[in-house]
Amino acid sequence: QVQLVESGGGLVQAGGSLRLSCAASGGTFSTYTMAWFRQRPGTEREFVGFIWRDGVAPLYSDIAKGRFTISRDNAKNTVYLQMNSLKSEDTAVYYCAAGNTGMPYVSSYDYWGQGTQVTVSS
Repeated sequence: QVQLVESGGGLVQAGGSLRLSCAASGGTFSTYTMAWFRQRPGTEREFVGFIWRDGVAPLYSDIAKGRFTISRDNAKNTVYLQMNSLKSEDTAVYYCAAGNTGMPYVSSYDYWGQGTQVTVSS
């Protein structure tokens, strides 16, 4: 059983940056593909990107390409989401997730954090 805890959310002005962290415990972190999703008010959870177990070649959705970067430190059991050039439409609860497949679907991931709120003011 893997426990995931996100941190780093908050209020930021449009054009600013935030780095989210997701700390894992209770499992072998390095064996999991790690993903980030977000859920904006009144919408379904949407895929942001994922990173393979070895940290090579993260895959991003269109909403993240060119602005967001996912990285991981297996020694620290932590995955990161660096978000730059933030827009008001990036306001959402951001979730990290752990799974065994590299797919952009909520159902592909077995473990989820509680989420961290990101609010971008325009």
